[in-house]
Amino acid sequence: MKSLKIICPNGHLGFAPLKKESFYLGVAEKPDYIAADSGSDDIGPVPLGSDTCASPKAWQRHDLEVMLLAARDLGVPMLIGSAGDTGSNSRVDMYVEMIRDIAREHDLPSFRIGWFYSELDKDMVRTKIQTGSTIQGLDNRDPLTEAELDTTTRIVAMAGAHPYQALLARGCDVIIGGRSSDSAIFAACALHHGFPEAQSYYLGKVLECASFCAEPYGAKETVLGEVTQDWVEVTAMHPGQRCTIASVAGHAMYERSNPFHEYVAGGLLDMTDCHYEQVSEKTTRVTGMKFIPAEDFRVKLEGSGKLGERFVGMAGIRDPYTIANVDAVIDWARAQVIERFGPDGWELHYNVFGRDGIMGEMEPMRDKPSHELLVVVQGVAPTMEMAEEVAITGTRQLFYARLPDVKGTAGGVSFAFDEVMQASPAHTWTVNHTMSVADPLEIFPLHTAEVGA
Repeated sequence: MKSLKIICPNGHLGFAPLKKESFYLGVAEKPDYIAADSGSDDIGPVPLGSDTCASPKAWQRHDLEVMLLAARDLGVPMLIGSAGDTGSNSRVDMYVEMIRDIAREHDLPSFRIGWFYSELDKDMVRTKIQTGSTIQGLDNRDPLTEAELDTTTRIVAMAGAHPYQALLARGCDVIIGGRSSDSAIFAACALHHGFPEAQSYYLGKVLECASFCAEPYGAKETVLGEVTQDWVEVTAMHPGQRCTIASVAGHAMYERSNPFHEYVAGGLLDMTDCHYEQVSEKTTRVTGMKFIPAEDFRVKLEGSGKLGERFVGMAGIRDPYTIANVDAVIDWARAQVIERFGPDGWELHYNVFGRDGIMGEMEPMRDKPSHELLVVVQGVAPTMEMAEEVAITGTRQLFYARLPDVKGTAGGVSFAFDEVMQASPAHTWTVNHTMSVADPLEIFPLHTAEVGA
């Protein structure tokens, strides 16, 4: 093939439904593949730890149905990575079953489906640690310990392009992947046809978030990527969007500590010398990318562990004196929880929106709060009963805080509602590490089946 085309309709399949108008414009371009990523650790550790989705099942099915019908009509493969937000085994199974249901509902001709799993058995990881294979920490974490492993509920490994390539080689028309590197889903298609690693992985990098690489901003719109032996082009499908030098280069630098480096299982995409050229109103061409193979093949591991049950309360503050002393108010409420439960065995978290609720201590205007604040209170404890009481106490006692210059008895805090709300159980990231493997496929079991046969 001289070139290969892929359309991506959604940067996180199911997180919000794809937009059909631009998708069908992309389908009209007769792409060779239709692909999308369906997961992210941006959603936090709760879905992985609790083995649930962050997105409604109906939205996920919607996108799968639109994509599957188009792919089968064109007769081209469809790839989905990080199924069901987390790529856990149950989410992969859920997507495979959705594909079977959609095929039955629409009486589609038979096709081959392939899937792979990404969950890791903790005993396997423990054996790695015990035999001296260091599980290296990311983001300044220390190497993984058995104690940290013991607090972990579920671990997934982040696959590279290799499981997708293996399933494409088996003739699969639809591939559902476990947890995967976003760019590898797309890169696998190009690599399968012999395109260079540098261009293939850049193709994946620019397509992974769909229309995030276009301007003006408009999420869940389709973009088309084309790769050759020399360059990658990306084109916005929505009539009102363009892929410009600024939008494409900006997305290439998106979400990374080094704006020019993208690490994947097996190597590094180096974008330092990339050159961007506006070749038409809606299309940008990119050249100059490099791929540096890794000497030690490592895969990223993500693990989540449960902290406890969680309830959430909300309190509003309009009184200027209470706003000026909001930290003292919070300290008072926390002290009442300590008085009731002691200093340990629970957690209480406060986010003060209107001051630093989003950025915390990094907020540069922390000393200039708004004229009104919203305090979101999270109480975490081993049981639902205790978590509810921690949250109620931590919320309600904001009303009773004793400040030295207060004369009245009405209190300086209001409540959106008097009770607290049950939330999802609280989890934390326990594993953010990389593990060495001898074979890129050894921890990603592959499966195939005929659908509609």
